[in-house]
Amino acid sequence: MYVCVCNAVTDRQIRAAVHEGASSLKDLREELGVGVTCGTCLPCAGEVLRAALRQDPGPAAGAGLGGTAPAFA
Repeated sequence: MYVCVCNAVTDRQIRAAVHEGASSLKDLREELGVGVTCGTCLPCAGEVLRAALRQDPGPAAGAGLGGTAPAFA
């Protein structure tokens, strides 16, 4: 499904970005352009991001982060 209509970003792309290491909305903004145009997508993008992090914490998991929670801003 499209999460960010302005930049044609899908939930699949967000899950792929998490798999590659994205762990925050800032990461998604930088990598995919989520929320840079109007911002309406940010709540939904945050939900997709959190769900994806629960399922696939990405390569950063266990990389000496000391169990810190990912930033969602």
